[in-house]
Amino acid sequence: MAEPEESRAGANAEQAAEWDGPAGAHRIRYAAVFDAEDRPHNERFRAATGVAPADHVLDVGCGTGLSTRDAARAATAGSALGIDLSAEMLEHARRVSREEGLRNISFEQADAQVHAFPAGGFDVAISRFGSMFFADPVAAFGNIARALRPGGRLVLMVWQARERNAWSTAIRDAIAGDAEVPPPPAAGPHPFSLGDPEVARGILAAAGFTEVGFADVREPLYYGPDAAVAFGVVRGLRSTRDLLAGMDAAAAERALGRLRVILAAHQTSGGVLFDARTWIITGRRA
Repeated sequence: MAEPEESRAGANAEQAAEWDGPAGAHRIRYAAVFDAEDRPHNERFRAATGVAPADHVLDVGCGTGLSTRDAARAATAGSALGIDLSAEMLEHARRVSREEGLRNISFEQADAQVHAFPAGGFDVAISRFGSMFFADPVAAFGNIARALRPGGRLVLMVWQARERNAWSTAIRDAIAGDAEVPPPPAAGPHPFSLGDPEVARGILAAAGFTEVGFADVREPLYYGPDAAVAFGVVRGLRSTRDLLAGMDAAAAERALGRLRVILAAHQTSGGVLFDARTWIITGRRA
């Protein structure tokens, strides 16, 4: 069921336009790569979620539904609901779930910051790289907290700071060349917005979560089996598109040449790999 238009057009309108547009289409095109991209991180995340057979799970920013399907397989007597801004990714998630024979799973196009969830309707709220893009994170996590029963658990996987993630720094530096790379914004939605534990802890405390903890995960990030596939994956990312948009045609062509070089340099027998660090953040609804 689609979310009411006034909700989707509200506080997260820019994110909705991106994820229900070019970013969502790109994720569908390279769904197999993105599902494998952070597999070692996801294995740690899946273990941390600790979904029990009778749990009802909310998956925020579920994308193509990998983490929702993992939750549904664990919640054999419960259920898993995945929400996302992208209609296209959700349709992909529904199709794959049907193919896998999952019956206790559903998906809704919704903005977690404003969506009217059933109060106390979930035992666990999870998000794998889907919680860093809220226009008002305190409001969003407060809304998620209200969707959890008292004592319900929150489990997030988010990127640590950009400088700890070579997949971002090495690629951005290669594309930028001699040009100065702007730092991530001090506030607002971006991939590293929850990378500072003190910032994330403050947001979650203000939203009504207690017992907030952080587990450090350092594992490689996979961008495809070879440099050619990795080029297609990285070329379509919003961060790459934004950098190239500020260049003239000749400069953009040189930047893409540098991108090909850095991806080839990271080719291994296991694919194109970059160092990556994430936090698994846990908490409980007060």
